Amino acid sequence: MANADSNTQARPEITPHDPAFAGDIATLLEKPQGAAMDLFQVLDICEQYAEHLLENKNQTERMALCGRLLAGLEVLKSTLKAPLPDHLIEKLTLKESEARICYNPLATDSEPLREYCTALTIVLLNQQESPEQRQQMTGLLYELITVLAEDLKAPRFVRALDGGLEMIPGGVLNLVH
Repeated sequence: MANADSNTQARPEITPHDPAFAGDIATLLEKPQGAAMDLFQVLDICEQYAEHLLENKNQTERMALCGRLLAGLEVLKSTLKAPLPDHLIEKLTLKESEARICYNPLATDSEPLREYCTALTIVLLNQQESPEQRQQMTGLLYELITVLAEDLKAPRFVRALDGGLEMIPGGVLNLVH
């Protein structure tokens, strides 16, 4: 039984300090993630996990990255349900003179796309696919996360002449994504 003051981890063989984890991966795996993060921060960390997963061949590191990505996608789930904070609304708002910028929203909303990413991550964690299938699924996962992030970071609002916010033409003003 572990002492309350113990600094020994329950499974010391699975730590980012293991020599199997290269420098960038260890740093990435140690990044905190949680409810205190805003939408853009969660999207950025998920993109980083997916990018490193795409480039990585080490099975131990891939499993660690998949686990962290899955956790990030779960944080994203709650972030998508929360109202947008003011600082993100400002980042997603164009001036009326800029409103002519083309915005093409996805045909699907962000939650099903996040669920697809989660499902692919779980399949990769199960390790039942061939190396070729794993590479294809990892590429698809990376592409889906990139599309999701680009869509969620695209401008959605325009500042009206009266100072209020309006959706970019074609949508209804809703401050939850």
